[in-house]
Amino acid sequence: MASSSLKDATAIVGIGQTPFAKQLPQSEKTLAARAIVAALDDAGIAPSEVDAFASYTMEETDEVEIAKAVGAGDVTFFSKVGFGGGGSCATIAHLAAAVATGQANVGVAWRSRKRGSGPRPWKNTTAQLPTPAQWTRPFGLLRPADEIGMLTRRYMHEYGATRDHLFNVALACRNRANQNPAAMMYERPLTRDMYMTSRWISEPLCLFDNCLETDGALACVIVSAERARDCRRKPVYVHSVAQGLPAQHHGMVNYWNDDPLSGPAWTAARHLWKQADFGPQDVDVAQIYDAFTPLIPLSLEGYGFCGRGEGGAFTEGGALEIGGRLPLNTGGGGLSEAYVHGFNLINEGVKQLRGTSTAQVPDAATCLVTAGEGVPTSAVLLRA
Repeated sequence: MASSSLKDATAIVGIGQTPFAKQLPQSEKTLAARAIVAALDDAGIAPSEVDAFASYTMEETDEVEIAKAVGAGDVTFFSKVGFGGGGSCATIAHLAAAVATGQANVGVAWRSRKRGSGPRPWKNTTAQLPTPAQWTRPFGLLRPADEIGMLTRRYMHEYGATRDHLFNVALACRNRANQNPAAMMYERPLTRDMYMTSRWISEPLCLFDNCLETDGALACVIVSAERARDCRRKPVYVHSVAQGLPAQHHGMVNYWNDDPLSGPAWTAARHLWKQADFGPQDVDVAQIYDAFTPLIPLSLEGYGFCGRGEGGAFTEGGALEIGGRLPLNTGGGGLSEAYVHGFNLINEGVKQLRGTSTAQVPDAATCLVTAGEGVPTSAVLLRA
């Protein structure tokens, strides 16, 4: 897609979400419908006007059932994006392209997930392994945490990153969640001692290096910039979008790359900044995918906030806190608000640029939102 033609051509005008919890009684379809209806109400747009949908390939609900459930009209565009959390921002990119090119007028992206109360996909040992997993799971890398754990160990070995750097990430996200009544970790502080003495999940990743397990759903609404001016809420413009799949990519371990620590973020970032009117130094607040703490320093490097190998050191001195060099994941992120494959990062970016976040960055006018690093990924630059 030609992102130059997408620059500020569309805007997010509505966001919605359900409560987040370890276990919710409603079905994923019900949760999805509630989040979408809430987002449409936030925008002041009738469900019957929705004519485009974008979601993840891992989404268990589908357009047909969702369109009926919310009362959508005739739908003229629908797409799905693969690779789990790597697809979050790409749903925005696809809808922005559809609206900007006249394929649709009102687009809805959503994610509904009952992971807190549902099964773990890697427990299904009867399913045939996809090709990348044939080179990892027989050797003990069963879960994403195991693959990222190995990548983290290499990062620590090559660049001297430490567990204190990972703690800085976990603490920043927890501190923001402590300000957010909707967060699963609201009013549950994290200390360094708690972090350092917690159980291993996949060494060197401890309990607090891993995202939450969450039931919940989120959605957002995209329309043209022209229409956005007449909607109920302050529009947040989609300034630049990108997806990234590096050459010879091989899952989270990146075995076949010349440099396994140059992940998909680097590929997405080159395209994202090329199409933008501003650079990393102009980003007021960031929502960076945090399924695991080490994804933050890797992404900080990939998206150009610091040099190669400097991501760990970047986290020092409160850099990721409000008032720091780059306030991060201000709703609490996947580590401390909710883990719904990164969609809460999109909604939080919108809240920041509306000025309605529970941990508001003063005068925030630009926001980077990223999808999962380590897998084929995507990113979006939002501006007020």
